[in-house]
Amino acid sequence: LPAAQEAESGPAGRARLRFLRGGKTRTGLLILAFFAIVAVIGPWIAPYDPDAMSDQLLQPPSADHWFGTTHTGQDVLSQILVGTRGVLLVGFIAGFLATVLSVLIGVSAGFLGGAADEILSMFSNVFLVIPGLPLIIIIASFVENTTDLVIASVIALTSWAWGSRVLRAQTLSLRRRDYVEAARATGESTWRIIIFEVMPNLTAVIASGFVGTVIFAILSEITLAFIGVADISHWNWGTVLFWAQSNQALAQGAWWWFVPAGLCIALLGTALALINFGIDEFVNPRLRTASGASRKVRMRVGFTPVARTGTPTQSGVPGTRSKEQSE
Repeated sequence: LPAAQEAESGPAGRARLRFLRGGKTRTGLLILAFFAIVAVIGPWIAPYDPDAMSDQLLQPPSADHWFGTTHTGQDVLSQILVGTRGVLLVGFIAGFLATVLSVLIGVSAGFLGGAADEILSMFSNVFLVIPGLPLIIIIASFVENTTDLVIASVIALTSWAWGSRVLRAQTLSLRRRDYVEAARATGESTWRIIIFEVMPNLTAVIASGFVGTVIFAILSEITLAFIGVADISHWNWGTVLFWAQSNQALAQGAWWWFVPAGLCIALLGTALALINFGIDEFVNPRLRTASGASRKVRMRVGFTPVARTGTPTQSGVPGTRSKEQSE
């Protein structure tokens, strides 16, 4: 019995781990894990208080200040470490809230159909045509205390509609499948069918939408801080860039003031993009690289032996006949 169970669960287990075996996915997860660790322990391992000023003004990277200092002597490395937590918090909270809204509205509209589909689709279309970033700027400018949770909520409310439309389209293609009709025939409730029959087939689409929303939320948070709409006294990577741009760091040649924050943004965006590519390859076999079993199949086809027939020709190639012999 244990051997049978192991044999039965073997292919399923390998299919589940196929996502983690991809090089893009592993690279993206490693980079994301690094930033997650920095977000947790960053304020504790920061060598200086990010707000503390010193007499070392605009100093380039050195043994005392690995990322250099600002025009007031503040340590750039400490600002980067402390600001990582806010960036990830806003990104993942906004991604989670937007994903929940898109799943609730999109899947419900696609599965229920009728008047419910019309109302929910109209609701999604209204939010779909609203320009997200300008609305975020307006709301954030009117809110007195723009905390990370407030910014994440505003970003989530303006970024769920696109994912909802995608999930609605996928649900429309799934609601008439045989296994869904069989569940209806057995008397299963509507919400039980949605949760246990439809939702598992939308997992990859939901995950891809979540990653895309996280990328949008992180860039929106950094943009709001860079243009000064968010609270500039709260450190994040956008705040570092805001102060660098306001004090003309580029004109003064203080590249160490803005380059580390820019590299962190690029690395985090790359990590999330690689994870998204990994999800696409996991869902669509045509996008997977030529490796593993597919490579073995091509080798077998390319080196299939051919039966030797006939007599050697004058050129010495076996298995062929000259034109005179065949006549």
